[in-house]
Amino acid sequence: MEFEWSLYKTNSISPEEISESFEDPFSLRLLPDSNRFSSQNRFFSLGCSSSGKGIFAVYTSTGKIVRVLAARVMTDEENYFYQRKSKENL
Repeated sequence: MEFEWSLYKTNSISPEEISESFEDPFSLRLLPDSNRFSSQNRFFSLGCSSSGKGIFAVYTSTGKIVRVLAARVMTDEENYFYQRKSKENL
């Protein structure tokens, strides 16, 4: 998977941590349920970096290239959802 970072504004989460969260075997890719996001081909990802940091990312994809638009640390609710779904996949 190739990443493009031109649209991502650096914050407390490094591009390396974000790419690690996409490689997480339990990461979740979600389609938005809002017309606002789905009409713009935006997707959501929940995953953990190799250090265990939970990351929520908004991205677009051509199928070959992932463009990360924004990323932040997961909220408690997102982390709970991620943990619950991870246990279902075991």
